[in-house]
Amino acid sequence: MQNLPVYVSILFAITTLLTVILFFKATQSSKTTLIILLVWLALQSMLGLSGFYSVTDTVPPRFLLLLAPPIILIFSLFISPKGRRFMDGLDIKTLTLLHIVRIPVEIVLFWLFVHNTVPELMTFEGRNFDIFSGITAPIVFYFGFVKKRLNKKVLLAWNVICLGLLINIVTNAILSAPFPFQQFAFDQPNTAVLYFPFNWLPACVVPLVLFSHLVAIRWTLKR
Repeated sequence: MQNLPVYVSILFAITTLLTVILFFKATQSSKTTLIILLVWLALQSMLGLSGFYSVTDTVPPRFLLLLAPPIILIFSLFISPKGRRFMDGLDIKTLTLLHIVRIPVEIVLFWLFVHNTVPELMTFEGRNFDIFSGITAPIVFYFGFVKKRLNKKVLLAWNVICLGLLINIVTNAILSAPFPFQQFAFDQPNTAVLYFPFNWLPACVVPLVLFSHLVAIRWTLKR
């Protein structure tokens, strides 16, 4: 990671902070939520800088510490009454707009591929079509919530499709990482996410994008 141009890290750090800001706005500016997110990012920054995740032969993989806590938290929000009340208070319009961050994420992934830290299959030149979600997010936001010309079926379909695209790239990214169960990209594995600041992608950006889709799908079905 030492030969990586600094602008790649800067753009990704800005993208992560934009994701946090948009989610913070969607929570009606909940200070508790912001503090939790910032503390989580600070913890993951220290672990990433220390090289904690670069040790990939442990069982279970240390990488689980990036993904497991957010996934468990999301699950707990859906099964608890307090969590569902929290989701009911989220602004769906802002959660929809949040997906624009997937455009700079795709640009960063392409740059990481060029510098040999992620495989081509994780980019829009490979198996990653997630940039579609970022490009269409402002369109869905405008016509769905500003002009109100998109019905709930269209909103539901868009969220389901984009959720599928997210699951696709996350699956490929995990199976391309240098873990004992690696299946793809042995010549150029996914190593960038093991280091700061790119470990923020699985630790923060992906969970917030995932949660935004799940909340929007729940909101659409309830309506």
